[in-house]
Amino acid sequence: MTAIERTGYLGVFLLMLIDNVFPPIPSEVIMPLAGFAAARGQLCLVGVFLAGTAGSLSGALVWYGVGRWLGHERLRHFAARHGRWLTLSPAEVDRAGAWFARRGGVTVLLGRVVPGVRSLISVPAGVAGMPLTPFLAYSALGTIVWTGLLTAAGYGLGENYRSVSRLIEPFGNGVLVLALVLYLYRVATYGRRSGVRG
Repeated sequence: MTAIERTGYLGVFLLMLIDNVFPPIPSEVIMPLAGFAAARGQLCLVGVFLAGTAGSLSGALVWYGVGRWLGHERLRHFAARHGRWLTLSPAEVDRAGAWFARRGGVTVLLGRVVPGVRSLISVPAGVAGMPLTPFLAYSALGTIVWTGLLTAAGYGLGENYRSVSRLIEPFGNGVLVLALVLYLYRVATYGRRSGVRG
């Protein structure tokens, strides 16, 4: 018997919350397994979906709160002192904030369905001061799509539910590697891009 089968919907909720705050077990493992448990009749499919979605949104709110606490001005001040390692100058923080103010909703929506980005997209939303209601609305829409697909895949694949994570994991790893390469490039070129000495 798996942990999800023992703890039920509360377990699904807590695992998805933890996945969004500090992902030791990715959602592409949690939700297909929960969907498989539903296929075996041990849990209700709708209950699994709702618990996973609620847990994911709760985790997103944690990082959103971190972003709101950090705020635009504090981030700008940090960029002025440690811009090279943040890879942003104060002017770039301003431009990023303005861009996010115009396109933040779509960015949050799309970010919630990209492995490796799903959790962190909440931080710039909070930093930019995106109002809570639209943040939750766009986050919920993206989360519903992501959680629904993973749950349905686990339900439909049955005992082969593990193949979902094997298919998604390389993409998620690729996103993380690309982010690391981009970060190192931005650190190395910080002075040339910003016109300041970091």
